[in-house]
Amino acid sequence: MTVRRERATLAGVVFAVLFAQVLLYPGVPQLVAALGLPDALGAGTPFLAAEFVGVVLAVTLWGAISDATGRRVPFIVVGAVGGSLAYLLLAWLVSVEPPFLAVLAVRFAQGALTGGAFSIAVTMLLDLPGGRGRNTGAAGIAIGLGTALGAPIGGRLYAVDVRAPLFATAALFLLAAAVALRIPDRAPDDRLLGARAALAGLRRRPSLGVPYAFGLVDRSTAGFFALVGTVYFQTRFGLDAAATGLLLGAFFAPFALLQYPFGVLSDRIGRTAPVAVGSLAFGLAVLGVGLAPSVAVAAGTMLVVGATGALCAPATLALVGDIADETDRGTAVAGFNLVGSVGFLVGIVAGGTLADRFGFLVAFLVVGGAEMLLAIGLLPALLNLETDSRAAFGSGED
Repeated sequence: MTVRRERATLAGVVFAVLFAQVLLYPGVPQLVAALGLPDALGAGTPFLAAEFVGVVLAVTLWGAISDATGRRVPFIVVGAVGGSLAYLLLAWLVSVEPPFLAVLAVRFAQGALTGGAFSIAVTMLLDLPGGRGRNTGAAGIAIGLGTALGAPIGGRLYAVDVRAPLFATAALFLLAAAVALRIPDRAPDDRLLGARAALAGLRRRPSLGVPYAFGLVDRSTAGFFALVGTVYFQTRFGLDAAATGLLLGAFFAPFALLQYPFGVLSDRIGRTAPVAVGSLAFGLAVLGVGLAPSVAVAAGTMLVVGATGALCAPATLALVGDIADETDRGTAVAGFNLVGSVGFLVGIVAGGTLADRFGFLVAFLVVGGAEMLLAIGLLPALLNLETDSRAAFGSGED
């Protein structure tokens, strides 16, 4: 299999995982109601948070075990198949009105399984030759397309049955496992790294803290929209799950289409401008969504959110690959995904809490403001990284 085909196949696995997960988001209020808890924010917060607690606790361990064994594919397969079974179990729980703790336990298992599969698939992309910008751009467009299509299609599936997205998700994870079996392993065979090594690597390379910080805040914004954005659109504009999915898709469509070209751009001009300018504009656009007076304005602003997010996302991940070397890149990427998952969790919990106690506008102000403050505050660190190691920011590899 050629490098180009490997890149496309791995991107297909990443697409399937993200598409399957995002199918649930547009109808989370309806799903938690079907599970016996009609409070969209009160129940939706732990429902989404439980999955990412599982991701946070498991993702570094998955990356470390993958590095230690020198294998990637078996762990993707196990995570995808296990995730499929977990979603089928959740569909069954809808029909039996279970204790909510049982639902949260299943969601935790889903996160631990699927988060590991996702992280390792992205690591495999960074293992490939051909330019980190291209490889991370391929991951980014797969993530963006998966989420762009998942949101509107998930909304339509909810109109059929509240369990329909769960069955579709289970099938897609099985498909991802089958596709992953065709990919050869390229993991270096000399990595013996554990969870502690991820922290040790950060101490050895403190500059990793810069992309980690951006990943944390960027993903907190995504977590915020997964819950608070969904409830906000349905409450503020009276939308159903299908219309909510389309509005979420207004963000993910440009986010998907622009990831690859912006990833290549960051190979050519460096990481600083895409990360700093993209993050600043991203935060400003998030504020605009919270101030939108109508659905049409909100949809247009969501398009801007997607475009600005696409500018900074692949460059941030590529920066991790720039700083890490071949022997610890798997753990560095796992660490990046770990802090990103923590960010998603923070966005869900903090965003839900802020919206519940102080209203949607305050929540949007805090989340968008945090993104802008980070871009301004870490600009000197970005410039210093580029000055100290100019070659790391524009390899121009093909």
